Amino acid sequence: MSEIRNLQPKAIWENFYLLTQVPRPSGHLEKIQKFLLDWAKEKGVEAKLDDAGNVIMYKAASPGMEDCKVVTLQGHMDMVPQKTPESPHNFETDPIETWIDGEWVKAKNTTLGADDGMAVATIMAIMEDNTLKHGPLEGFITADEESTMGGVNNMASDLLKGEILLNLDNETFGEFMIGSAGGVNLTASLEYKEEEVPAGDAAVKIGIHNLLGGHSGLEINEGRGNANKMMARLVQDAIANFEARLASWQGGNMRNAIPRDCDVVLTVPAENVDALKEVVDEWRETFKGEYGFVEKALTLDIEDTDFPAALVPEEIQDNLVNALCACHNGVMRFIPEVPSIVETSSNLAIVEIGGGKVMFKVLVRSSRDSMRDCCSETLESVFSMAGMKIELDGAYPAWQPNPESEIVALMKDVYKELFGAESKVQVIHAGLECGVIGAKYPKMDMVSFGPTMRSPHTPNERCYIPSVEKYWQFVLTTLERTPKK
Repeated sequence: MSEIRNLQPKAIWENFYLLTQVPRPSGHLEKIQKFLLDWAKEKGVEAKLDDAGNVIMYKAASPGMEDCKVVTLQGHMDMVPQKTPESPHNFETDPIETWIDGEWVKAKNTTLGADDGMAVATIMAIMEDNTLKHGPLEGFITADEESTMGGVNNMASDLLKGEILLNLDNETFGEFMIGSAGGVNLTASLEYKEEEVPAGDAAVKIGIHNLLGGHSGLEINEGRGNANKMMARLVQDAIANFEARLASWQGGNMRNAIPRDCDVVLTVPAENVDALKEVVDEWRETFKGEYGFVEKALTLDIEDTDFPAALVPEEIQDNLVNALCACHNGVMRFIPEVPSIVETSSNLAIVEIGGGKVMFKVLVRSSRDSMRDCCSETLESVFSMAGMKIELDGAYPAWQPNPESEIVALMKDVYKELFGAESKVQVIHAGLECGVIGAKYPKMDMVSFGPTMRSPHTPNERCYIPSVEKYWQFVLTTLERTPKK
């Protein structure tokens, strides 16, 4: 794992290695917060922790550059905890194990954390190097971006002094993002009184595994399977034709990750078990026919299992499964003016049923607030008909593009000068913190960029090594040319 410390530029990779040693899944950030503050103290970097859990670092301008605009370098400290079914990794206690596969850095059976560890490593590298040329700097390392955006949602409106924000949370080098989708978390819940298992029933466990999953903003339009939606179709069939009863359901674990895995426990009359197993075989072929071009590793299995302690009442299970089948998932609309970019989508990310409680968690995204609300209301209508309680929270606004951005114009020139090619200026369906920051600091000039990564929010997340050196050169050159006040 330590071999990544020998990669170039060492300034970034050595700091990224340090980050891999500190557990930092969303919602469990005490260790990374302490690490960053201790690191700053050791390096003589001024730093503090605000009430929202964000770490802010400060660095004075290089001699002669005191009259430059203040630049805020921004990324988030948390990572998405995703792993393969066979991985014993504990994201709250274990370091990330990295390895080099040709020109890519990967993790062993887990997410890598380059999203957004590359940004944090960049900020650390800049803050500790006193030979660099730059104007006044802030390093703004935010909390829980991947779950609630709590760090930026709860930050004070006078926390930052920056006039330019460089958000280091984009996945393709050579692309500058100037706009992103907003979003809202929808949670549907229900409590029920468990029922006894009928005499003469047998129990089976059905599992859908090894889907690609992925980032619910960046990859929602790629035709990937959603394990919860696929399972809903199968369970509905089992209820309708084999007298199945639902005992438990567990699918997905993060709102912003397309669910890769789903397991349900059903009971059926013993005489129906063999027929149900044959139908599961048929569903396997159906799913491979529908998704096989994309989901090449898809597995669907059924096995006998231990008898469950209790069941979901029949009427409630029917309503829940019908709601899962009926609810919107995936792309709702593309941007009419830019039809290649998704405008509005939803991700049925987490389904938990069992022990008398039901929880459905969905992330709705849209670059248009009215369509975000439309999608949310569509979901709310479906789940309400199933008797569920609906809560909306964590809403954040879309980041509206500024085509007259001074910093973007400068960066386009720098990129062409350094690399002899044109950069791309785009908007993105993923939710970036720029929208929230921009709402609190409307005069801040903002852009998002970063080194090349692929498959974030999955165990196949990887960072393209050659892009990191170019990215580092680009960042340093941009800082050297920071506009004057």
